[in-house]
Order: sequence, then structure tokens, then C-alpha cells
Amino acid sequence: MPKSSSEKLTKKKIDAGYYSGKEKQFCALWDSAISGFGLRIFPTGRKAFIVKYRALGRQRMQTIGTYGKMTLDEARRRAREILVEVQKGGDPATEQSKSNQIPTFSKFADSYLDRHARPHKKTWRTDEARIRKYLKPEWGTRRLDSIMKADVITLHQKIGSKQNHKYEANRVLALVSKIFECAIEWGILPEETVNPTKRVKTYREIGRDRWVKTDEMPRLVEAIDAEPNVYIRAAFWLYLFTGMRKRELLGVRWEWVDTMEKEVRLPDSKANRIHYIPLSGPALAILNGLPRLEGNPYVFPGRNEYQSLVNVDKAWRRIRRTADVEDVHLHDLRRTVGSWMAQSGNSLLVIQKALNQTTDHATRVYARMSEDPVRKALEEHGRRLLEVVGKVGNAGEVVPILLNPKG
Repeated sequence: MPKSSSEKLTKKKIDAGYYSGKEKQFCALWDSAISGFGLRIFPTGRKAFIVKYRALGRQRMQTIGTYGKMTLDEARRRAREILVEVQKGGDPATEQSKSNQIPTFSKFADSYLDRHARPHKKTWRTDEARIRKYLKPEWGTRRLDSIMKADVITLHQKIGSKQNHKYEANRVLALVSKIFECAIEWGILPEETVNPTKRVKTYREIGRDRWVKTDEMPRLVEAIDAEPNVYIRAAFWLYLFTGMRKRELLGVRWEWVDTMEKEVRLPDSKANRIHYIPLSGPALAILNGLPRLEGNPYVFPGRNEYQSLVNVDKAWRRIRRTADVEDVHLHDLRRTVGSWMAQSGNSLLVIQKALNQTTDHATRVYARMSEDPVRKALEEHGRRLLEVVGKVGNAGEVVPILLNPKG
């Protein structure tokens, strides 16, 4: 059989065809019914439908599909569609080449972390953890454009079916949505691509209202004082005195602590503005009593040189178990500050400013407020906390962490 021949292709002719080239030469059977349509036969015996055409002055050849997986009739229909596209001025081979360049989900997720999450999100480590835990195991090796709405729904329901994981399922859904938004914005996926998370119904979230009650606080502080690491003890006491966010608190540098003005200046808070946190007497006494590690700029130094504490979750699980408050989450300590301040009669605006919680409307209101109401509220909160746990009641005179040095 010649290397190339032209006659109407039939299934019988295709089945009988064999490779007749030498030294990997091109070998094909061309169809006389559709110009440019044919069957390529490889030295291995594999057979694939092809179509050749001229576009933009260049000769092109595009593989349509493998014989056996695609029938002759299906290949003919696709060949006609391609040739129509060419007549309209298109170049299907170039479009297919672009499509073949679409990365796997795993590869693009890494790009998302490098180009968007790390430079622009303070919580990028959370994105990284969710990608590693949920998304890569599920879709890592799949092409990005192969992820469909049904896949997203399946994963969302899989995560949400676990006890107390509905909130997490919604956060993962939001992350997937952002990843695909970036893929479309950066030209990795065509502009007409529909984000597969669109109209996926989220789980209803019920806000937590847990905080540490007055009868629980003595057990909690006793468990905190039993921690062997002085920085861990100090961190949890300052949680209770200031209501700072974990990331904000653990990342405090000594240069941000102003003992004269009795405040901490956070230059990069969650609200994207400078936030001044007044320090009550007890809070300031804890900071003044902490040892400083030479060369480390952080108030709460980590294990690695020149780095801060990153995570105190393990210590918190130990503390809450000892105190018999295992349903109290770490973030609930922040809610505890707000709840106790509210019970003492402080206004919502004072509490919001103390905790650096804001909306656009609240920001305009806060801009007209002085720091004095917040400072007074935190002083009263610190005094009340010490009274409840049986420590000296005059704020700033005696600090629990200094009464019970462990390390």
C-alpha cells in the first residue's frame, strides 16, 4: 500500500490499512469525498483522523481523534466543522494549541498562591492549607478547564457533610471561586468561561455566640498560668485583656509598643488602616515583665531565630481541656472581651473600635471618636477580669503572669 493514497474512506478500508512508510515517514489515507480529511497511520499501528488546511498563508494539520474512540462519521462531521471555521478566517489548530497549554489545577493553584494570595492576602496561609487539604487531592492532576459545576457541588457537599464543617465548606467554595476568577482575569481560561462556582448554594451559617462565662474564667486562667512557656502565658493573657486577633497579637513587634502612650500601634491590621490599641494597666504590666530576646524584634518570639510565634493552637487545646471549656474556640477569647465589655454597659461603637471591627459606615463614625472611651472601657474590663479570677483588683498593681513565673 502506498504511503499516501486518495479514495473515499470506508470502515473496511480503514480496518485494512497499515503503516507502509520507512524510518517513521508520514503515512496517511486521504478521503476523496472531503478535501483535506484523512486517516494517519503510525508505525505502532495506531490510527488517527486528521484534517489539513491552509490558514493565514500557512499549511496546518490538526488531529481530530483516534480511530476506535471516534467513528468515521463523527470524524467527517468534525472535519467539516473545522473547514467551515477556516473559511470564516479562523485557525482551529492554533486554538487547539492554546487549549493544550491550559495547566492542571495543581499547577495553577500554585500560581494563584504566588501571584495573588501571598502578595495581597494576609490570610494566604489559610488558602494554602485549604488547597493542600481539599483541592489538590480532589482535582490536582486534572486540567483547570475540566473542573465543572458538578465537581464543585460534590466537593462542597463532601466537606459540609462532616460535623461542624459547613462553615469550612463555604470558605473552600469561596476560595475555588477566586481561583477561577484569577484564571479568567489572567487569560489562562477564555473570557467567556463560566466560573463553575456560580450559583452553587452555600450552607446556612449560624453565628457563634460562645464566650467565656464568669464562672469559667477562674478555671481558664489557672490553666493558662500552668503553661510552662512565659510567652504562651503572656499571649493568652493579652488575648483576654485586649481582644486582639491572633495574627495581630502574635505578630506584634517591640517597636510598635509605646509604653509612654500606653498603646500598641498596628500598622497593618485586617481593616487596612493603622489601629491603635490602648493598653490597660494589667496588659502593660505583662508586656513590661516579658523578657526580650536579643536580635528578635517580636514580643512573642518563635522557635526560629528572628521569627514570631506562629501558632498557639496546640497550647490552647491543652488549656481548654484542663479548664473544662473544650467547646471554647481560640477566637472566642476575642468575643469574650466584647461580651464582657457589653455587659459592663459599654456602647456598641466603643466595643467595635476596641476590637477593630468596622464597616464603611462605622469607620466614618469612629473617625470622630477619641481614644478615651476605648481606653476607659479596656481599663474597666481588665479590672473586672482580675476581680473575677481572684487576683488583686487594682488594675496594674499585680499581674497574674508575674505572680507565677514558669519559664
